[in-house]
Amino acid sequence: MTFSDFGLKEPINKALENIGLEKPTQIQEKVIPLVLEKLDVMAKAQTGSGKTASFVLPILENFLNNSYEGKAKVRVLVLAPTRELALQVSKTFEDLSKYIKKRPKVVTLIGGDDISQQLLDVQQGRDIVVATPGRLLDIISKKQINLSFVEYLVLDEADKMLDFGFQEELDLLLEQIPSKRQNLLFSATYPEKVLEIASKITKEAKEVFLEEKETVELINQRAIKVNSENRSALLRHLLKKEKFEKVLVFMATNRAADNLAAKFRKYGFNAESFHGHLDQEERNYTLEDFKNKEIDILFSSDIAARGLHIDNITCVVNYDLPRSPADYVHRIGRTARAGKSGNAISFLTLENYEHFKLIEKRSNINLEKEEIEGFELKGTPQKKKKGEAPVKGKRKSKKDKLREARAKKENL
Repeated sequence: MTFSDFGLKEPINKALENIGLEKPTQIQEKVIPLVLEKLDVMAKAQTGSGKTASFVLPILENFLNNSYEGKAKVRVLVLAPTRELALQVSKTFEDLSKYIKKRPKVVTLIGGDDISQQLLDVQQGRDIVVATPGRLLDIISKKQINLSFVEYLVLDEADKMLDFGFQEELDLLLEQIPSKRQNLLFSATYPEKVLEIASKITKEAKEVFLEEKETVELINQRAIKVNSENRSALLRHLLKKEKFEKVLVFMATNRAADNLAAKFRKYGFNAESFHGHLDQEERNYTLEDFKNKEIDILFSSDIAARGLHIDNITCVVNYDLPRSPADYVHRIGRTARAGKSGNAISFLTLENYEHFKLIEKRSNINLEKEEIEGFELKGTPQKKKKGEAPVKGKRKSKKDKLREARAKKENL
C-alpha cells in the first residue's frame, strides 16, 4: 500500500514525496481512512509508529476540501504533553502543508516561550492550535482565544498527559469547544484513567489497538549489576570500550542529569543535559545539537522518552530505572528505529534490583544479569517487603499529586 491509495490530493502527495515518505505505517493504514470518514478514533500504538502523520494528513485533506473564508478561526486543537512534542506536531503540519496554495496557519502554544507573541498570533487568526494544556488554559483564562469553531480535537500521548494533572483540566477545556466535533485520541497505553478521559471526550470511537511488539527485536538489551556509586565509572568504561556514537542516558532527576553531564565534560566527553528546567531556547538548541551529532551523550529526564524523532541513537542507558515497565519500553524504543539495530543498557543496583524483576515480568523479557570486571556488585540486593512502599517513595496523597502536577506544568 502507498499513500496515493488514500486518494489524498496532489499538494499533500507532493509534500509526502518531498520528505521521502512512500508507504504508510500500520497505524497510518488503519487510522487515516477512519479520520477521512469523519469518525472518532481511539488509537493505541507504540511511540515511533507514525501516529502524528495519521491525523495530520487527513486533517489537511479536509482543509483542501473546504473553502474557509475570512479571518482564520481555530478549527483544529491538538494537545500534547510536552513542549518538544507540540513543536514536532506543528512542524509536521507545516511540512505536509508546504504545497497547499492557501496553507492553514499554525500556532504552537507552549510554556517557556514568550506568551505575548503567542497571544498576538492567536489574535491575528490561526487555523490550527497545537498546545500543552497548561499554556492553553493560561490563555483561555485571559479570554484571549476563541475555540467555538473547533472541528477536530486531538489528544496526542494521552497517557503521558496524566502525569501533568490533565485529568483535572479536561473539563475546563471541554467547556470551551463545541460538543459536535471529531475526536482523535492517541496513546501508547490505555490504563483505566485514560479510558475515563476517553469516555468524557467520545462515546462512539472506532478503536485501533495495534499489537505491541515484544520489546523490539532489533535492540540488544543488557542488564549490568553495579553498585550505585560506581555507575558513572562503569558508564565511562562502556562508552570507551563499545565506542557508541550517539548515547541517550535516562536519569531520575534534573539535577542528576546536570551534574553527570558536567562531570562527563570534565572527562572529555561531548555531553549535555536535557530536562524540563531548561528554558525553551536551551531545550531546542540541545535537541538540534544532539540530532546533528554535535553532542555525543545526552543525559535526560523522561521528557525524551516519548514522541521525539531522533535518528541513529546507538545506545540507550537506564542509569536510573524507570518507575513503570511501560516507560522502560518507551525509553529503549528511542534506539533501533527505522529498521536499524540498537543497544539498551540498564544498571541494576542493590536498591533497584527487585524493581527490575517487575519490569522484566511486565515487559515479557528475561535478561542475563552481567557483571563487568572491576565493577562487580558488592552486597545483597534489597528485597521489597510485603506492603512496603514503591521504589521511589511512599504513595502520594491527591494534594501532593496536584502540587507536583502544577510544578511540572510550569516546565511544559
